[in-house]
Amino acid sequence: MRAASPVTLRPASARDLAAINAIVESCVMAWELPNRVKRLALSSYFYRPHDFDYMDILVALTTQDAIIGVAALEPPDPNELPPTRTALLLQGLYIDPDHQRQGVGKHLVDAARATARTNKLDGLLVKAQNDASGFFRRCGFTPLAVNAPEIDYANRWWLRA
Repeated sequence: MRAASPVTLRPASARDLAAINAIVESCVMAWELPNRVKRLALSSYFYRPHDFDYMDILVALTTQDAIIGVAALEPPDPNELPPTRTALLLQGLYIDPDHQRQGVGKHLVDAARATARTNKLDGLLVKAQNDASGFFRRCGFTPLAVNAPEIDYANRWWLRA
């Protein structure tokens, strides 16, 4: 693991969309999926100006103010939560591949967790790609059971706020 570089966080705005979506694209194209699937799915992962109406989006910045990570939070579907729990859905977490394994993702997860606490919620819910499972486990998330495979996302993770 490379040494962590100094990172600051701030709320994103629509003027950040090009940088955010460039990071999303580099991450999606690195996923362990067939290239055709990645190309077809890519646009559905991009953020758009109206997303700011429904999500809290944070960006991680280098000391030179370059955006190197993004975390998007929104209210989850209550049916996806563990019984009697309240949470934020960590809808997206993307770190520029050149800055992965430097603590940027953990920094964003910690900020998301703090936001859940501030809002008096029980935790964070994540629906992740399979190849991100190790990261979420290292951050303290626990896997949620798949009770109904036809409706439950296969890689759901829970982190207590």
